[in-house]
Amino acid sequence: MSRRRRAALLAAVLFAAGSAGCSGKAPTPERPTAPADRPASATPAPRVPEGTAPARDFGVGVRQLKLNRDGGRPLPVTIWYPAAGPPGGEPEHAAAAADGRFPVVMFSHGLGGRPDDYEALLTRWAAAGFVVAAPTFPHTSRNADANVLDVLNQPADVSYALTQVLALDHRAGDQLRGRLATDRVAAAGHSAGGVTTIGLFTAGRDERLDAGVVFAGTSLGVGTAFAGTAAPQLFVHGELDEVVEYAAGKAVYDAVPWPKAMLSLSRGDHGRALLSDGAAMRVVADTTVEFLRWTLYGDPAAKKRIPTDATRGNLATLDNHL
Repeated sequence: MSRRRRAALLAAVLFAAGSAGCSGKAPTPERPTAPADRPASATPAPRVPEGTAPARDFGVGVRQLKLNRDGGRPLPVTIWYPAAGPPGGEPEHAAAAADGRFPVVMFSHGLGGRPDDYEALLTRWAAAGFVVAAPTFPHTSRNADANVLDVLNQPADVSYALTQVLALDHRAGDQLRGRLATDRVAAAGHSAGGVTTIGLFTAGRDERLDAGVVFAGTSLGVGTAFAGTAAPQLFVHGELDEVVEYAAGKAVYDAVPWPKAMLSLSRGDHGRALLSDGAAMRVVADTTVEFLRWTLYGDPAAKKRIPTDATRGNLATLDNHL
């Protein structure tokens, strides 16, 4: 398939996503699609040393980090993080961070969305012991110009934002100084953010990433030439997705050459389960938390809990090749 054809299909899919509430001249993508014959790594995974994830929940703090890549791409980043104090309740603005070093998860929102749309899920991750950093993209967020082809530039945005977030670990006086496990990083994203996340493991491979979580994603524009060091992947997709067909997400999943699993929600649509605290979202949250505990903390007990969490309530099935 030609690059022009891929771009047209991407635009069509993501325009539909925006019209369904997926939460000028297009710039030239800065990272071209990788060739199909690019070799994949056979490095064992996870590469994080075996350890134990925190057994308790944390309070959650929230803050903003103002970034701008190359002077023309404003990238405000919302950061949720484990905070000192009791768990539960609303995230506390600029709260003191909890003691410890916590892995980092970079999250990419969908077309027409913003990080806050996913707060129910992302604060669950933060309470479990992860620092979650979510950029607001300049052309695909709510009230932006909806230039869907700019999704192809977003993997580079995430890599830039990740560099700036990790630098907080050494910034004098910062809340997160000495609190980041800078060698334990995952990427996650929904819909257009799922495209972005796939791109971080294919055409725009960022070797700092140890794992990926793709919600309702497709490979249009970024390809399926997964490259570099093996990084376990968890795909989450609704079988009734009205925007990105389940078969399209499954095809990308099938192309992953590394340890992988796919959580399929039998009655799931394009992602409303991620936006409210219902039974399906709890299955998604519990399954993704255990996956991140395994891949970023190296916790083998968490890996064993994934199948149980995934199938609780018979709301989903799990294809498990982790």
